[in-house]
Amino acid sequence: MSFQAYIDNIKDKTGKTPADFRKIAEEKKFIVDGKLNPKVKATEITNWLKEEFELGHGHAMAIYATFKGKTE
Repeated sequence: MSFQAYIDNIKDKTGKTPADFRKIAEEKKFIVDGKLNPKVKATEITNWLKEEFELGHGHAMAIYATFKGKTE
């Protein structure tokens, strides 16, 4: 599955874009000043995405990748 297919599937499932997830992550202080908070581990973020949005691991990692600056 391509990266874009992951993003499209996430939007279909949750109704949210990577930008929407970024905004929520900023509110949770996972992202500070536009960058990932170095005090927060990837697992904490992916667990949040899995629990709150019922994403699978690969889909949660795709969103995490967008937080790291990977192309949407």
